[in-house]
Amino acid sequence: MKDILDAEERKDLPDNMFGLPERREYPMPDATHVRAAEAYFRYCPEELKPKLARAILRFAAKYGVDVKSPVILGYAK
Repeated sequence: MKDILDAEERKDLPDNMFGLPERREYPMPDATHVRAAEAYFRYCPEELKPKLARAILRFAAKYGVDVKSPVILGYAK
């Protein structure tokens, strides 16, 4: 995958490839996008941050990304 998904690529992703699948936000089809989700975490609505944090950690484990953000780790608990 390239760094930026175009509209067609994003549309073709299954719901389970998103950090927030019900909103189809924070796509994570590869390690680059896991890092992007980590960087954009602060823009996630407060009530959805625990769910997104857990998704980031799940995808990070899948793609071998080391998440060290204490904020994300704290929300994932």
